[in-house]
Amino acid sequence: MLFCFLSFQIFENKGAMMGCSNPHPHCQVWASSFIPNEPAVKDKTQKSYFKEHGSPLLVDYVNRELEHKERVILANSHWVWLVPFWAVWPYETMLLPRRHILRLQDLTEEEKDSLSVIMKQLLTKYDNLFRTSFPYSMGWHGAPTGSYLKSDQTHWQLHAMYYPPLLRSATVKKFMVGYELLAQAQRDLTAEQAAEKIRNQSDIHYKLSSKMEA
Repeated sequence: MLFCFLSFQIFENKGAMMGCSNPHPHCQVWASSFIPNEPAVKDKTQKSYFKEHGSPLLVDYVNRELEHKERVILANSHWVWLVPFWAVWPYETMLLPRRHILRLQDLTEEEKDSLSVIMKQLLTKYDNLFRTSFPYSMGWHGAPTGSYLKSDQTHWQLHAMYYPPLLRSATVKKFMVGYELLAQAQRDLTAEQAAEKIRNQSDIHYKLSSKMEA
């Protein structure tokens, strides 16, 4: 039965601002017998780049970002957290592995442990930004499954996206309306500015920091 599903979309929503009825973040997995729009576009783009350059687009991209550094927020031995230059939400970020990995099930135990560490760091920095439980929608994109397991998907690279709506404070969010909805999204701050603001946040959660000060 699982073989008939071509796509497994793992995602997590956090916060009432993201429409959540539960106060805690909760994760879901939707399986489909087709490849949805967003992964389909990414598949086409990565395939085209691989055909021209002979290497995975996002592997080359993360290495380029590591060279320039200004959009990188955090990096450890296995993972890199950054603000992509094409981000449209103020504090939109991307989490990528350093090595070429097609799907979540391809992670080693070391990479899983390393992932949990950097995810805790990134969520702490998010919360510290406006001293609030930072709302977001996030999810993973990887190579398609099902019948695609039999074909070459080398052009794919596993990655996660975080889409938080907050703009200037814990209560002020960005609204994608008007020109941005009908024509083209506009950034309220540059990707480099967003990366610096998040990077400069403490690794100690603001609630723990307050207790320590008291």
